[in-house]
Amino acid sequence: MSTLTITGHNLRDTIDRTDIVILDFWAAWCGPCRAFAPVFEKASNTHPDISFGKVDTEAEQELAAGFQIRSIPTLMVFRSGILVFSQPGALNHAQLEQVITAVRALDMVEVQAQLSRQTEPTEARP
Repeated sequence: MSTLTITGHNLRDTIDRTDIVILDFWAAWCGPCRAFAPVFEKASNTHPDISFGKVDTEAEQELAAGFQIRSIPTLMVFRSGILVFSQPGALNHAQLEQVITAVRALDMVEVQAQLSRQTEPTEARP
């Protein structure tokens, strides 16, 4: 599967329709971004069940700002619509495969339970 171009218009649909979505926030002028691109493309061909999307931070400045992108490349991974990984910097092939393996191994019931506990109102203590 080739990578998708992600924009503000198709981001939500992409995240909602696929269990795992990996986003690469990049820019054409960024050397590390260009070095990471073949690694990202290879992984997209190796894992056809995962949606791999590229967000051009120059063209999608509002989207990049919404995700508080401060350094590129930045990799973000969503599983079941939940952001489960975010890290700036280019990864090599082995590192990206390690991230994918870890994301696949997540117990999403437990992740959702942890999120629920974090958003529960805390009771006032005497």
